[in-house]
Amino acid sequence: MKARNTNYAGAARRAPVSTDQKPVASPSASAPAGDDALFDAYSRAVIRSTDQVGPSVVNIEVRRRSGERLGSGSGFIITPDGFVLTNSHVVHGAERIEVTLADGRHSDAHVVGDDPHTDLAVVRIYAPQLHPVRLGESRSVRVGQVAIAIGNPYGFQCTVTAGVVSALGRSFRANTGRLIDDVIQTDAALNPRNSGGPLVNSRGEVIGVNTAVILPAQGICFAIAIDTAKYVAGWLIKVGKIPRSFIGVGGQNVPLHRRLVRHYRLAASNGVLVIAIAPGSPARRAGLREGDVMVKFNGQPVPSIDALHKLLTADRIGVESPLMILRGTEKLFLPTTPQESEHF
Repeated sequence: MKARNTNYAGAARRAPVSTDQKPVASPSASAPAGDDALFDAYSRAVIRSTDQVGPSVVNIEVRRRSGERLGSGSGFIITPDGFVLTNSHVVHGAERIEVTLADGRHSDAHVVGDDPHTDLAVVRIYAPQLHPVRLGESRSVRVGQVAIAIGNPYGFQCTVTAGVVSALGRSFRANTGRLIDDVIQTDAALNPRNSGGPLVNSRGEVIGVNTAVILPAQGICFAIAIDTAKYVAGWLIKVGKIPRSFIGVGGQNVPLHRRLVRHYRLAASNGVLVIAIAPGSPARRAGLREGDVMVKFNGQPVPSIDALHKLLTADRIGVESPLMILRGTEKLFLPTTPQESEHF
């Protein structure tokens, strides 16, 4: 028995090794090669997107008629006939605009439309052989995906930074005080004059318009979602502004007494206290008074001024919309007909 075991062992040691077999590398040996492949793929994605979008990014200089420079920012070409999307705060109130294309050409531009409430604007240039970007879709954006910012910070042409989408559905206030919704948060570094440049995915599609940074925080930057930008740009190109309705009320967010909430079965525990009413406004004509508390507009709760702004859309212009208020402890419905806002 012992010899037989020894013979089997010896036979196993003498068994020939096939020349077709390849040595198996240990996991630790193969890891660096895998990491290199991943980094190469990431680099290729950034390079490919930059090559696709870079020629569409422009530098925008804003000047007085005398030529005095007032500021600058970035933008990107969205149509072959020269419409350029940028931020409102880059061009708002400009007397003269000069655009420098990625290939070094210069062109004067004029503002086609400007919407400070969403911090978006469209300017137009006239030049041949323009390269418009491809616009993506907001619903396809996911937290963690690659995000590439292209712009002209501090005058450095076509600067590229890369990071990820940090969060979706953020909100922040425009200079007008209105809330901008569905904002993309990213850690792709933005600097002054990046404003108005594109935020791009790994397929070379624009997913946002870079607009703001939080200072002195590191890596907290924001871009207006591309679906918002497409909607606004369409209106700006068509009529030069975003039609909105208004009722002429200045208000303040206030909590509602719990007894009133229960008694009237209100959907929200907050409302809007009326503190000012514009003369001749729809609210004045409807009989609204200072001290009233608005709780519903057209059947929808209005727990805040921001909620009311969202409901005052273009389709409400000239359409009677009941305004539910609390006057003291009494519930009233006022027939209110919003009109088009002259302030856009």
